[in-house]
Amino acid sequence: MIKVLVVEDMHVVRAGLVALLNDEFGIEVVSQAADATEALRAAAQTDPEVALVDIDLPGMDGLLLARELRGRAPGCRVVMLTAMDRPGYIRRAWEAGAAGYLLKSVSPSELARAVRTVTAGVRVVEPRELADAAGAATPLTAREAEVLRLAADGAGARAIAGELFLSVGTVRNRLSAATAKLGARTLVDAVRLAERQGWI
Repeated sequence: MIKVLVVEDMHVVRAGLVALLNDEFGIEVVSQAADATEALRAAAQTDPEVALVDIDLPGMDGLLLARELRGRAPGCRVVMLTAMDRPGYIRRAWEAGAAGYLLKSVSPSELARAVRTVTAGVRVVEPRELADAAGAATPLTAREAEVLRLAADGAGARAIAGELFLSVGTVRNRLSAATAKLGARTLVDAVRLAERQGWI
């Protein structure tokens, strides 16, 4: 039996996923969680082989959870399950150590096949055309993406500087560089473009 952990904050969706997977031959949901804290505790207690994780979780998001699971439960393969079909998110999922990336629109048979496939050590993306779209890397450095992400949350240069222990000038330079690299006219345009691509 392939032991699965399901991590999804919406109860109805989580219950549906659990029921679907438990109906599949050779797959058993051994634990479920509504957030990252519960997921890490459940993974430690049940030692799942696959974790099906929603990207958009309260508190620690699914991408950060994937990184944590990779460190704490190295035998567990993480499959991201999301409504976000942006190439940048797929790249970020790979960087976080995920083994699969599925849209919530996949069929039950595709979901079960993905669980079996990642257990066999093969990476999965559904729909497959998303894998091709993910080929273009972000033009932003990790630092530029970080300041742009904070700007997207409404933080000004001074607040970002305080959060990252940088000078205000350094923050402004990084924001300016990110805006230029994205070919945007303003910082607001840069944030919108980066969010649309899934780069922040």
